[in-house]
Parts: sequence; C-alpha cells; structure tokens
Amino acid sequence: MTHATLRPTRRLWTAGLALAIGLATFGAQAQKKYDTGATDTEIRIGHLVPYSGPVSAYGTIGKSVAAYFAKVNAEGGINGRKINLLSLDDAYTPSRTVEQARKLVEQDEVLLMFGTLGTAHNMAIQRYMNAKKVPQLFVATGATRFGDPKAFPWTMGWQPTYQAEGQIYAQHILATKPNAKIGILMQNDDFGKDYLKGFLDGLGDKGKALVVSQQTYEVTDPTVDSQLVALKASGADVFFSITTPKFAAQAIRKVAEIGWKPTHYLASVSQSVTSVFKPAGFENAKGVISAAYLRDPTDYKDAKETQDYLAVIAKYYPGGDPNDSLNVLGYSSAQTLEAVLRKAGDNLTRENIMKIAANLSLQLPMLYPGIDIKTAPDDFYPIEKMQPQQFDGTRYVPMGPVLGR
Repeated sequence: MTHATLRPTRRLWTAGLALAIGLATFGAQAQKKYDTGATDTEIRIGHLVPYSGPVSAYGTIGKSVAAYFAKVNAEGGINGRKINLLSLDDAYTPSRTVEQARKLVEQDEVLLMFGTLGTAHNMAIQRYMNAKKVPQLFVATGATRFGDPKAFPWTMGWQPTYQAEGQIYAQHILATKPNAKIGILMQNDDFGKDYLKGFLDGLGDKGKALVVSQQTYEVTDPTVDSQLVALKASGADVFFSITTPKFAAQAIRKVAEIGWKPTHYLASVSQSVTSVFKPAGFENAKGVISAAYLRDPTDYKDAKETQDYLAVIAKYYPGGDPNDSLNVLGYSSAQTLEAVLRKAGDNLTRENIMKIAANLSLQLPMLYPGIDIKTAPDDFYPIEKMQPQQFDGTRYVPMGPVLGR
C-alpha cells in the first residue's frame, strides 16, 4: 500500500524535475538571439583591405586585425565564441569591393562587415549594406559621409573625419603663417575631395585666396613628379599633401630632389614612419607636419599598453613592423569591435550590434592620451580629436594641445 502510494508521487516529482530542466533549457536558449553569421561557437566577420594594388601598404592593417583576433581566440574567444575573420583582397578597386562584399554577405554569410578600407570602396557598398541591414562597421576611411545615421543607419566610421583633420591643418597655417602661399597635391577621388573641403572650410573665405596651386593625381599614375614641379613653380611656400602612402613617399622624395623647401603638411593616412618616411628617406621627411590619434609605439615603448600591443604583434604577426602606425590602427579598431561583441553577449543580432555601437564610451590603450571613443544614436563619429605633430627626422614631436571636440 505504501509503495503503491509512493510510486505515482515519485513519478510526478521526476516528471516535474524534467519539466523544470526543460523549461530552464528553453529559457537559456530563448535568451540567445542570433542573426546569420553567429552561433554558439563562432562569429563570422567580413573584412576587405587592399593586399595588392597601388595602396597595398594598407594590407598590413588586415594582418594586424587578424593578429588581434588570433590572440582573442587563443584566450577563449568572445563569450565562448571564436572569431572567424574572413579578410579578402579588393585591390583598392571599388568594383572588386562590391564583388567581395556580396560574396561575404551572401555566400559566406558573415554577421557584419568590419573595417573595409577606402572612401570610394565603402561608398560602392554603402547602399547595398544598408538595404541588406548588415552592419558596415568602423570603416577604415575618414570620409564624412560614413557618419550619417539618418540616411545610413547601418554604416559607422571609426577614425577622425578627413574634413575635421583638414580644418586642423588650415587653422594651424592661419595661426603660424597667415600670409602663406599654399600648394595642394590631391588624390582625385572622394578621399581627396573630402580632405580638401575640410581644409578650404578651415581657411574660410579670405583664407581660400592663399591657395596658389592645386594639382591632382590618379591612383593609377606611375608618379606625381610633374605635379610637384608645377607646385614649386607656383611659388607656394606651404604644401598640403593629400596622398596615400606610395604617393606620399614619392612626394617627400621629389620635394627634396627639386630643392623645394615648403612647410609640409601630410594627411594622417600616410603618416606611417615605416611605410612612408622610411622609403622616402628620414632626412627628406624631416619637418613634415601631420596629426595623430594613435600612440607611436616608439614614444610609449615602456608603457604597459604598448608592451601588450608589442607582444601581440610579436606572437601573432611576427613579420609585421610593430612601429608601423597602420598596425596600431588595425589592433585598435579590432579592440573596438571586440568591445561591441562582448557587450552584445548572447544577443548577436545585427540590430543589437548597431545599437551597442551607437552607445560607446571607451578608453583604448593605444589611442593617443586625451583621445577616446564616444558615440551616440545621433553621433556616428567615434574619434573626433587629434594631436598635431611634427617629424624631427627620427620621431614625431607633439605640437601644442589635442584639438577637436
């Protein structure tokens, strides 16, 4: 009689336990939200950079990004998920960017696109990414159009805008050389035009009269020699070089070769001591003025932040030059994405990722002291400050305070 009474009770208790476990499991599963490209074990990230072509110097950014995520994976990944970085070459050709982006989104089924390099290249895929509602996150270009959440809510920049940087140089020229005769060399594309607009806006209506010559070049041109000769002939005593690394190095060499001695301002995208100044000749690059938002590893080599960075490059990208600012850029932008994905937890939907990206307040170890990352739903410009600096033949020396907002 006793056993007969107990058995149903025990069966009910066992069934209740099973139900409770089932509900708990269901609850845990219900809390996890995934879009295409995310699972319990991995997060697939798309990335495009020119590993070949006229600006292949930028390929090192992709390698430093891969190095950082290799370190993250070795330490257990992000919330237990490994990062599967699919980094492809678009050879700095917009049509190729479109082709590779479609492959990554439609065939490889990435969760998001990260750090695609180039202004025209991101423009070529911007409408596609937004139509697909796939994040086009932390693009590697300072073009102002990549911070427009109303028109393009799925696209966000990372570095300071070219227009803001151009304004910084203009303000510096007006303050230090108000009667300057300015010569400009500009890459003839949206990258060049964005820098130019900021620079001319910074000069103001009166200041624009200071520009005595503007020369352009195409990325397919073999050299910019003739443009430099024309700029010298114009009588310019200030030179603003809106160039990518190969042409920046050529310009520095040619300026020295023809005996022209202008005050030389250089767009930050080409301020790399390794990729630009070394091939141009350190003595030729002496005196070049640029602006930074990243630490120079040689200046902060004893800091813990720099030691951590150096260790990652040494272990996961042994062929890379740790002093190349492009590698600092790849490392730091990858850290920004890591912060977003960690905060997303188990809610790895594209919508949630953009929501988190639009509410950031971060101090990154390799950003220049006094510069941080801040975003808001109506502010898609994560980094908005820069430090003017001048190359002394060996290293950069700060010039005045951090500027920007």
